[in-house]
Parts: sequence; structure tokens; C-alpha cells
Amino acid sequence: MALPGSPRPPRSCLDGRTRSPTTSPEMDAMRRRVWREQGIALLAIDDISDSWLRQALINEATRRWGPRQQETTHGR
Repeated sequence: MALPGSPRPPRSCLDGRTRSPTTSPEMDAMRRRVWREQGIALLAIDDISDSWLRQALINEATRRWGPRQQETTHGR
């Protein structure tokens, strides 16, 4: 709480209240840029329709970074 007439607190781009949530087209643009510039592919597991490929990606990610905390099902 600020006193009347006092200066407002500094604004920051890290402040969650100053930016609206990222839209789907914005996320796709970020993924495209990261792939082209850094060679990093960001894929949503639920978007992969090939069950063998999906499981291979899950296995590799789990091996590297551990299991997901939200994971409640096996395989899909």
C-alpha cells in the first residue's frame, strides 16, 4: 500500500500483472525461432500422434530430467 501522492513502484517486464497470457500463435512463433536459431525443438507430447515416437520422447526426457510431476497416466 502506498501513501497518497507517493511515487508509484517501478514497473518491470517480469511483473505478471503487466502482460497478458501468451497466445497460441505467439508460442508457435517462439518455438519456430528457437528451432531455427538454436536447434532446440519444443514439442507438446499430446500433439504427437505416433505412439512409438511419443513414448520414445517421453523416455528420453525422463532419462535426462526426471519424471514429470503432473504425470498420472502411463504412456499417454
